[in-house]
Amino acid sequence: MPIRIAPSLAVPLALLALAACSSPEEIGDKVGAKQDSAAAGGSATASAQADAKGGAHAVKEETDLYQFEMSWPQQAGNLPALAARLKAEENKARQKLKEEAEEDRQSAKDNDYPFRKHSWVEEYKVVADLPGWLSLTDDFYSFSGGAHGNYGRSSLVWDKAASEGHEGIDLFASPEVLQAALGRTLCDALDAERLKKRGADYVSSGIDEFDACPGLDEATIIVGSSNGKTFDRVGIYFGPYVAGPYAEGDYELDFPVDAEVLDAVKPAYRSAFSIKR
Repeated sequence: MPIRIAPSLAVPLALLALAACSSPEEIGDKVGAKQDSAAAGGSATASAQADAKGGAHAVKEETDLYQFEMSWPQQAGNLPALAARLKAEENKARQKLKEEAEEDRQSAKDNDYPFRKHSWVEEYKVVADLPGWLSLTDDFYSFSGGAHGNYGRSSLVWDKAASEGHEGIDLFASPEVLQAALGRTLCDALDAERLKKRGADYVSSGIDEFDACPGLDEATIIVGSSNGKTFDRVGIYFGPYVAGPYAEGDYELDFPVDAEVLDAVKPAYRSAFSIKR
């Protein structure tokens, strides 16, 4: 799976243009509500709906086995190679969901436990649409019958000229080099966000990872733009369990590109970046 967003900079901002769309938590809550309704005895129905306006694409499909949703914006659909890639991902994700749900239903029957409908919800959103690049995030939510679903975010940066995609981190020398470029600012920003969620009277859970500063090899890196011409912002997304317990949710941080961050970009992609003015 590819950019599921999120996060100068004493207080991190929500990642650039992502606030316009529903969050993974909201998606998860919506799906979870449908799961609870089905588990309560609602009759299973099968339906499918697809909507395409210009290059935009959205599909919703529900059967007695699963609920499947996937969408991407017009900017992505208008690029044929990217649209084909996303369509192939859609078909693969649906098939995997179906197979796993069938296997789980059979296991539930064999072992006498209630089967709960599986879900996969995935939404691509535009972070930045530049002359030569399209930066997207990919929010996803899955439920496979357990205690709760799972969600996350990945990044996809599409090179329009080369018709090829990259994860956000691929534009940088390495996660370690980018982390060194951000320096203590990254960890301070994360701790500030943790404090907001945990409160001043927080007592450590005793799990060191939930108080430490995670490495960027555990994060999703998203590149954004405030000028519409170059990438001048970098988003850092830590999913559930990475920077805190599941109940605490994910963390989103946002930083401007400065000289140190620009130096961390691979030479081949440096022309696509600029220092935030």
